[in-house]
Amino acid sequence: QVQLVESGGGLVQAGGSLRLSCAASTRTFGLYIMGWFRQAPGKEREFVAAINNSGRSQYYADSAKGRFTISRDNAKNTVVLQMNSLKPEDTAVYYCAADGGPWTTGQAVGIMSRYDYWGQGTQVTVSS
Repeated sequence: QVQLVESGGGLVQAGGSLRLSCAASTRTFGLYIMGWFRQAPGKEREFVAAINNSGRSQYYADSAKGRFTISRDNAKNTVVLQMNSLKPEDTAVYYCAADGGPWTTGQAVGIMSRYDYWGQGTQVTVSS
């Protein structure tokens, strides 16, 4: 069982930045692909970014490319989503997730059903 706890959400003005962190309670953190997803009010949960076990490969949704950066520290069991140039449409609850399967390139890494564990989420609100 892996417990994931997100932090770092909050209220920020458009154009600003936020750094989300996710702490994992497992000794095998390095075995998991880590992903970030988000869910805006009235919308379905959507993929944002993912990173492979070693941290050397990342994949981003088009909405995140060029603005968000995902990284991980396997020694500290954490994954970080650095969000820059935030827009009001980035307002959502952001979730961290862990996938025990193999890394796959492309859109397949963004399939929610492949993720085994989920955090409770952290609210990000971007004001215009």
